[in-house]
Amino acid sequence: LVMDNLNTHTKASLYQTFPAEEAFELAKRLEIHYTPKHGSWLNIAEIELNVMTRQCLKRRISKIEKLSQQLSAWEQERNSSKATVQWQFKTTDARIKLASLYPKLIRPVIDLASH
Repeated sequence: LVMDNLNTHTKASLYQTFPAEEAFELAKRLEIHYTPKHGSWLNIAEIELNVMTRQCLKRRISKIEKLSQQLSAWEQERNSSKATVQWQFKTTDARIKLASLYPKLIRPVIDLASH
């Protein structure tokens, strides 16, 4: 199982969802691999997973075999169309999107009447 480094992502969290015996059995079967805390490739992976979810997994699929077929067909289509992920943006776009992070300049009020 590949998980990010969120502090709630542990085998112990299984015990909050499942009875103790079942959680223990599930935990024994899992081998957890954590992703790096920082990496631009994570953004690309998140975007691609979001696309897959919207295009392929937005409905209930009742059988694992059908799910496998659907994912395989989606993957083949995505690869044959040479789909790309645009994950970078220009400085002007960043200034718009991240405007709340830029410091605000406060102009002093000059009272001309008092001079």
